[in-house]
Amino acid sequence: MHYIHAARTAQQRAVRALAVRGLAHPLTHLLLAAAATAAAQAWDAGHHVTDLHPARTDRNQGG
Repeated sequence: MHYIHAARTAQQRAVRALAVRGLAHPLTHLLLAAAATAAAQAWDAGHHVTDLHPARTDRNQGG
């Protein structure tokens, strides 16, 4: 689960930077690239997208 934890952490840091600094900030770009790299490493290790983003059960499926 190391890859999944690393990917989640990188994604959370990128989202925080995006919210605080905006999309054009170099730090945001760096953290988004790190999140993409961590997600790719998790994929290469055999994890699926649903391992990183499990289905949410609190959403209204009916509209």
